[in-house]
Amino acid sequence: MRPGQTGLFIFTIIWFFLILPIGAMAAPYAGMVMDARSGKVYYSENADTRLHPASLTKMMTLYIAFEAVEHGELTMDTLVTVSRNAAAEPPSKLGLRSGQKIALRYLVRAAAVKSANDAATAIGEAISGSEAAFARRMNRTAKALGMTRTTFKNAHGLTESGHLSTARDMSILGRHVLYDYPEYYNLFSRITADAGVREVYHTNRRLLQSYSGADGIKTGYTNAAGFNLVASAERGGERVIATVFGGKSTASRNAQVAKLLDLGFSKAPSRVAFASPGRPVYQGNAGLSVTVERDADPTLGHQGRAVRTVAAAVTRSLRPMPRPGSAAVEPAPLVASVAVDIESVIAEAEAESAAEAETVALASVEAESSAVADAVAAAVDVAASTIAPGASVKPRMRPAAPQATVTLASAGPPKAAVQSAARRAEEDAGAEVVTRVSTSGGRHWGVNIGRFPSQYAAETKLVETALAEMSTLDGTLRKVVHRPTGFDANFMGMTREMADLACRRLQARNVTCFMVGPS
Repeated sequence: MRPGQTGLFIFTIIWFFLILPIGAMAAPYAGMVMDARSGKVYYSENADTRLHPASLTKMMTLYIAFEAVEHGELTMDTLVTVSRNAAAEPPSKLGLRSGQKIALRYLVRAAAVKSANDAATAIGEAISGSEAAFARRMNRTAKALGMTRTTFKNAHGLTESGHLSTARDMSILGRHVLYDYPEYYNLFSRITADAGVREVYHTNRRLLQSYSGADGIKTGYTNAAGFNLVASAERGGERVIATVFGGKSTASRNAQVAKLLDLGFSKAPSRVAFASPGRPVYQGNAGLSVTVERDADPTLGHQGRAVRTVAAAVTRSLRPMPRPGSAAVEPAPLVASVAVDIESVIAEAEAESAAEAETVALASVEAESSAVADAVAAAVDVAASTIAPGASVKPRMRPAAPQATVTLASAGPPKAAVQSAARRAEEDAGAEVVTRVSTSGGRHWGVNIGRFPSQYAAETKLVETALAEMSTLDGTLRKVVHRPTGFDANFMGMTREMADLACRRLQARNVTCFMVGPS
């Protein structure tokens, strides 16, 4: 080899190993396009190759967080104590300090929007007690979702031996995040978010702002993984999910994802039968050994902490046994299936309520009549016993007495009787009496229960919430408002007091809610 060629060869080797980014050199490519509505795959390449998912992992961390909140393991307002382990996670991070207390909602926002590793670890430890226990719950949940080639070792996705997934599995997970918890999906389209300690910016804002219809989901990058992205977009009722592993840069990855989304929209039919991915059976931390730390002193490490290890599996039912001689009653479902004719369900419920009110009113009228008769008879007996011998017993004209009239008609019992019976029933049984809301009389307030990626998702949530909280929301107007970033689900036609009560009752059910004032 001549001297000039030798120098060129040495320069090429140096450029290849030092100048060319290691991530671009090491990360294999994989891609997939799926119709989110049906789950049909339109394109795949190396879709089942096990690769490093990087921060795509946080989709599972957030999925489990949503599940935990839904089932009352904790709430979005739960204060999480940041461990030394979580605070020490490398960037990208929120900058949490060991011993700091922060609401779960801020950790969720930081993990979803900024992809903060410290926030993700804090979420996992808050739910399962330790990152290792949380990883076991992640793997169990992945199997339940149909992610057959995924193994999680941590909550954030930083490179770790054996922490692997595939483009197919991450597409499946993205679809579950979208349809299993639509009330939280708007997190993934926020360009900025308040994370408590500071405002954070979305790691995928370039694609969100440049691709029409894009509204999520999650980015990921490490040297070993390259530039990863699971993206979802909706156009005219069609929704497509595209996944890319091993992008060479943010720009080239976004270009490839846009190309795959275009491919999906070109093949997706305008109308297709929706096939729900189906939620897995809830197990919580059952079967996992969970370490719970109390009274932690961040300056002492594990010294000075009261630590107890508990088995989260439920070993016996806490449901009370029926009394001897009483017939067992099957519990009624809290929420009817969306597939059922909702209007007929509500109509039947209203008819049953009216029938019960009529029965109570008639019983009340009969009781009042009986009481009056008994009182008259008693008065006659007393009068007879007090008449002196030989006194005149010439009857006197009775004073005019009000007459009780019972009118039976299809419209129901008399209003006064119903109200009287309702008041007595409330006093005796402590029941809450809520009348149907009128659309007049200053009822210009409402409540918002979330922003959703489609009108269908918003309407579905409205119906489910109305059936679960009929006593408060009965008679309100279900209204879906189309916004640039999604569809707002509102209940309107309430007074301010009623809206405040409805929000407090819904929040007690772990339903996101805020009041909507007169426009």
